[in-house]
Amino acid sequence: MSIRIKELISGVEYRVIQGTIETVVMEIAYDSRKTRSGSMFVCIKGYQTDGHDYIEEAVRRGAVAIVVQQSNDWKKDRLPEQITVISVLDTRIALAEIAAAFYCYPAKEMQIIGVTGTKGKTTTTYMIREGLRQAGHKTGLIGTIEVNADGAETGSFQTEIHTTPESLELQQYLRIMADAGCDSVVMEVSSQALKMHRVEGIQFTATVFTNLGEDHIGPEEHADMQEYLECKRKLFLQTEFAAGNQNDALLEEVWAQTICRKVRYMVRDGECDGQNTQMADYVAEQIEHINLQGELGISCNVSGNASGRLTLSMPGQYNISNGLAAMAVLKEMGVLDAVIFETLRTVQVPGRMEQIKLPILTGYRILVDYAHNVMSLKNSLKTLRSYQPKRIVVIFGCGGNRSKSRRMAMGQTAGKYADQVIVTTDNPRYEDPEAIMKEIEIGLLKTDVYYTMIADRKEAVYYAIEHAQTGDMILIAGKGHENYQEIRGIRYPMDDKELVRECMQMLL
Repeated sequence: MSIRIKELISGVEYRVIQGTIETVVMEIAYDSRKTRSGSMFVCIKGYQTDGHDYIEEAVRRGAVAIVVQQSNDWKKDRLPEQITVISVLDTRIALAEIAAAFYCYPAKEMQIIGVTGTKGKTTTTYMIREGLRQAGHKTGLIGTIEVNADGAETGSFQTEIHTTPESLELQQYLRIMADAGCDSVVMEVSSQALKMHRVEGIQFTATVFTNLGEDHIGPEEHADMQEYLECKRKLFLQTEFAAGNQNDALLEEVWAQTICRKVRYMVRDGECDGQNTQMADYVAEQIEHINLQGELGISCNVSGNASGRLTLSMPGQYNISNGLAAMAVLKEMGVLDAVIFETLRTVQVPGRMEQIKLPILTGYRILVDYAHNVMSLKNSLKTLRSYQPKRIVVIFGCGGNRSKSRRMAMGQTAGKYADQVIVTTDNPRYEDPEAIMKEIEIGLLKTDVYYTMIADRKEAVYYAIEHAQTGDMILIAGKGHENYQEIRGIRYPMDDKELVRECMQMLL
């Protein structure tokens, strides 16, 4: 594909430093290592590196155009005169606009649905995607677990580090989905994506706010809760319709100064007494926990804009909240109530309170969940407690290169809501796994829980199964759908579900 620079930057305020905007560009890159002959290299600054430091390398690799940030002090005299240099106010915003232009604005060809919040994004997107599919829509999915498009070759998608891909990859995915005939795309929109302008310029048809917790405050995330909240708000400034969780005390603040059409949903139970339910458009109440034939689920009555008995084949009151969010969006998209209720009854999400089918009848249950922060771990453990197990045994660790205070809070949460804790490794990245475990232990020591420290994750799972008792629920938390463990920049194969199967075979 080839396109002139002037067409790529038509939506960007810019200044030409040298060269000409008539130059033809063959592809876009923001990583100098991926720059090829005929590329435009956009210099973006990350937490660890700054693209402006790699301009000369990009030119050596064949870049014909460079986009730089106005405030950056770089030496243009080192570049050949034929290289076009464009200065912009913010290169991340420019990258999003340039990428959209390069891929011919694919978002304008489809309905885009975005889901944001501290937890519940993945489950809610799966629910919405499946509901749209059942209603006959060809639907793409972009999120933590996968990038998938109905009718497209999924092999063309690569697993991303981010929940929401960088704007260049995002626009590429949207173009593939549009070309495959998708009329809708459901995507997780993280606060980091909003902060880093990855979805800049995309007009969303519908969006969801699930909740807001203090789990993404720290290095390489958000400076404080206010910045976190303001990043979430950005999504609702670029949407036509929004559904929000009225159970969350920060909903109205997140929605402040936004003018999109809105509906509210809420779960009404003893913990919500005193809250105003009159404004909620979707209300769930009369909750019942389902524990039949070894399967855990939950059901409730729904009233408001939709009415009926909602049954989910996954445990957790928070999943009722996710279901209401999906229901609100699907109703807005014209999906019939019967289709919505049936979809929500059957939908499953990999690694989200997923019960492992064991090869023999054991009398205990093992579940895998992505709970990797305080908010989600607390909810998962409280969910299991509502099914009245004999004991709750939780196995978890914490990721490296993340807030250290979170580790102590995770330890204290596990100690408060579980009967036994086994501390192990998650994705230590560039940190010492034993040091991470020691920081978790500080939180555990504030409780009276019995705990064990086993660094090897497989050995930790083996220990839990070996000592399991009838009536136990064993929760392996933190990695969920992930099939790797990241150590020193290398991803080694590791899948919690496979670890369970291997350990069960060893014990048979």
